Formats: sequence, structure tokens, C-alpha cells
Amino acid sequence: MNKTDNAGIMTAMFRDRDSAERAYNELRARGYSKDDINVIMSDEARKRHFAGDDVEETELGNKSMEGTGAGSAIGGTLGAIVGAVAAIGTSVAIPGLGLVIAGPLAAGLAGAGAGGLTGGLIGALIGAGIPEERAKVYETGVKEGNIVLGFKPHTAEDARYFESHFQQQRGEHIYY
Repeated sequence: MNKTDNAGIMTAMFRDRDSAERAYNELRARGYSKDDINVIMSDEARKRHFAGDDVEETELGNKSMEGTGAGSAIGGTLGAIVGAVAAIGTSVAIPGLGLVIAGPLAAGLAGAGAGGLTGGLIGALIGAGIPEERAKVYETGVKEGNIVLGFKPHTAEDARYFESHFQQQRGEHIYY
């Protein structure tokens, strides 16, 4: 496990929907609520992995879609994020950055308003307590269509369990 000085949030990146789905479902099975889990992906990845008639409906898919209608309707200003989150809960589509963010990170971005996004995804991740070098890796991965999951482990045992589980699900750049 790649330990960092700021070991509050465990994160992992997945290249495909199935891997991310299995990791997400295991988090839910171990008692984490959907509001405990951050999901970050590009809008393109959301469209590719979770849109269309042939896509099976799943909880992760529903979470990724929660904010897309309201986020798109609000328009292109970053200052509208506060209104978007108020309208749609814990998921937000961020116009101009092409991102869909769900979970506690979305709520934090709403609290920060437009100023919280001046650094784009890297700034948002650093603001959430993720070290800059890790944030840069994830920003690149998200731009390539990967899905990032993040959560705060309840216990050290959970952190060890999920490190192993995420590796089994082809998770990459697993940090805690």
C-alpha cells in the first residue's frame, strides 16, 4: 500500500466499468453508504460506461447519472455548482471541466464554490486532502476515461481489506 502523510482517504483508479462496479459494490457490502464513496470520472467516461439502452442499471451507474441532467441545465458557469448540488444532492456534473463527481467531494466542491475549482480536478482533489502527486496521477487517468473511487476507511483492517480487494479488481494507483 502506498502510504502518504495525509492518510485519510483511500483512493483507487479503475480502467473499466466492471472493475469499478465490483469495487463499489464491495464497499457497499462492507457497510459504506453511497454518501461515503466518492466517484470521479469524465463526462465522456460516464457516457461510455453508464449511458445507453444496453447498459444494465446499477447503483454505481445511478450514482454517476444523478447530476447529469441538472448539471447540464444549469449552464457553463462554475459558480453554478452551489445551485447544482442544492438541486441534485450529492452528485454534480461540472460544466467546463467535463467531470462528473459524486459523494462527499461533490458537497465539498459546492461549499468551495467557483474558487474551489480554479485548479480544476487537481485543485478539487488537493482540497479534499489528496496529495498533489496523487491528484496529478488521477487527473491524467480521468482524462483517459478511467474511474476513480475514494472513501475514508472506517478501520485499518478495512484499509488492508480494500487494498487487497481493489488489486483483485484491477485497481491501479491504490493509495491510503
